[in-house]
Amino acid sequence: MLDKLEHGHIHIAVFGRVSVGKSALVNALLGESRFATSPLHGETRQVQRGQWAEYRDGNVFLIDTPGINEAGGESREQLARDVAQRADLVLFVVDGDLTHAELSALRDLADTKRPMILVLNKADRYSTAERQQLLEALRRHTQDLIGEDDLITTAAQPAPQWLIQVDADGNEHETQRQPPADVIALKNRLWQILEREGQTLAALNASLFAGDLSDEVAARVLVARRTLGERVIRTWCIAKGVAVAINPVPIADLVAAAVVDVSMVVHLSRSYGLALTRREAGSLITTIGTQMTLLMGTVWAVHFAASALKLGTGGLSAVVTGGAQGAVAYYSTYVVGRAAERYLANGKSWGDAGPRLAVREILDSLDRQSILDQAKADIGARLANR
Repeated sequence: MLDKLEHGHIHIAVFGRVSVGKSALVNALLGESRFATSPLHGETRQVQRGQWAEYRDGNVFLIDTPGINEAGGESREQLARDVAQRADLVLFVVDGDLTHAELSALRDLADTKRPMILVLNKADRYSTAERQQLLEALRRHTQDLIGEDDLITTAAQPAPQWLIQVDADGNEHETQRQPPADVIALKNRLWQILEREGQTLAALNASLFAGDLSDEVAARVLVARRTLGERVIRTWCIAKGVAVAINPVPIADLVAAAVVDVSMVVHLSRSYGLALTRREAGSLITTIGTQMTLLMGTVWAVHFAASALKLGTGGLSAVVTGGAQGAVAYYSTYVVGRAAERYLANGKSWGDAGPRLAVREILDSLDRQSILDQAKADIGARLANR
């Protein structure tokens, strides 16, 4: 893209269904038989381009693409879509009324804000009345997608004409004549666009490309951070679960649990590039914890009951209650981690919904029993290693 901008190149992609005459159209515009044409589907199997020397200093390139909707040609279709979505201008070629697949592809390209010209090719195969009918139908289907001046008819490779000639002796001879390509209306429209907007087309496309690339990079970074975040959360869940399970001192394990949660949130914030101080992390946990208490009070009741049981038996029942209490601690930390992660992913914000709805959505999305089972397995494995 940078190289294209530096040299002032403009890319025009020719896009459409198989066998609508895309390669023939490129050949006609270039004025030479550069690309192979065939009555068979899928003649064009890769992206090809030619320099349109006829226009000014030859900085315009016409790009031929594989056809869409070809049986078994899914990968080539995706290649064509990728090229069209990076081009500065798209010639969307049809040879009749729009099919459902064509209209869908046209809408997809329109969503990318790509300038487009809709080309009705093989127009010579229709009578004047039929052409008018087709043009009216195409305008109706694309009125919100294509400008009034951007629907053009062409005959890139007209059908051969048979002529009967009579010689001086009255004998008839049948000969075939190949009419010249008729693409002058399309050329005129392209020249008009290039003269008026040529300098800005590439720059506009570059800005769209940069925006798409930025969004794609951001999405990939977010996925990577979520993957790392899940690992961080689970690590601290195990640490907290084990600490609570083996701690013989009642109530003190609750204090230790809070310290673990703060450390986890601080670590998560660094993963998201939005570092929090321990004070900020503690404040965030207090907010999340308040909502959790309101929404899952029974879980905390079990937690405190287990601590009280430790106290009443002098710690002798720790073996019985420790595993269960550790699993509950694991679960609570998992919820805290997920909630903190959402807050960080939104740029240290709960958004319009606020923390309560965020915590509720997280609780509703989790399978509590499967997490508790996982907690018991993780804690058991860690204790066995000890």
